[in-house]
Amino acid sequence: MFRYPDQLQGPTLTLTPLQEADRAGLRAAASDPQIWAGHPAKTRHLPEVFAPYFDTLLSAGGTLIARNHAGVAVGCSRFYQPPQAPDQIAIGYTFLVRALWGGAANAEMKQLMLSWAFEQVDQVWLHIDPSNLRSQRATAKIGAAFVEEGPLVMAGKHGVWQSWCLTRSQWENGPLKVG
Repeated sequence: MFRYPDQLQGPTLTLTPLQEADRAGLRAAASDPQIWAGHPAKTRHLPEVFAPYFDTLLSAGGTLIARNHAGVAVGCSRFYQPPQAPDQIAIGYTFLVRALWGGAANAEMKQLMLSWAFEQVDQVWLHIDPSNLRSQRATAKIGAAFVEEGPLVMAGKHGVWQSWCLTRSQWENGPLKVG
């Protein structure tokens, strides 16, 4: 439905579409067990768990790899079609190396992706596992509103997810406001 961006450029990060050649770099970024400690996929740092995750991100499309200006992979995130609002955009499947948590790079990545999304649509959806408290806090921090918790099919898997929505107006007037 959407042609996702070829590149999003910020002061410290560059986001580009994920390619097979990114496997080793993204695997290295994801290899810290502490990244996944508060996440439902607690063993994603293991190569045999990371490999199918990478395959899913690659085949699904819309995934952007984040690199610092030295060209080192520091994480990724994905644009996708939200199940409950197929004419809108969702952002998820995001992780960053711990050195960038809660800092300027984390906010920069969100701002780059949300700014692009709001050029396309009026609402951006985020889906979070109910046990992922860190992501819930981060999502509330950018001004998104909790909508509901319930069953959804995400990446072909049935599960219970929290659905959050951020409108263009909330974004323009929120804590990471543009401009």
